[in-house]
Amino acid sequence: MSWLPDAFVHPVHVPVPGTALHLRPIREADCALDYPAVMGSQERLWEIFGPAWSWPSETMTYEANRADLLRHEKEIAAHQSFNYALLDEAETALLGCVYIDPPERAGADGEVAWWVVDDLVGGDVERAFDALVPQWIAVDWPFQRPRYLGRDITWQDWLALPRAT
Repeated sequence: MSWLPDAFVHPVHVPVPGTALHLRPIREADCALDYPAVMGSQERLWEIFGPAWSWPSETMTYEANRADLLRHEKEIAAHQSFNYALLDEAETALLGCVYIDPPERAGADGEVAWWVVDDLVGGDVERAFDALVPQWIAVDWPFQRPRYLGRDITWQDWLALPRAT
């Protein structure tokens, strides 16, 4: 049994209200935008995701990032997990990401995490993005018990939960 209903169709374009930004599934071809976004915010992202995901290392190469994005693109196509890029209207800048994954830990039917680049932290765009993600998940995704990692549960508390079966 899949973690998503067989008939589920994932969203392909999600506007962020009050901004000129949108979400869409990430692709390998986004590496030229993703790599500088990730590495430009690497220290803060490591503080958030490093203990759980060991990502992004300070030595991550462009090629390793490209391989990650190819893996994400294939996982999206197979509905195994989802990585959405936060992009400007012209898709010339990647400003963050949303990860939607099957539960690794007990007590949820989907696990969601997201981030923005350092330049947007604490500003209007981050606030709009933070408001959008849970609403979008509630409306467009088939979860009854989504878990918002680093939001409604700390990463440390999440790591302490038993693994999902």
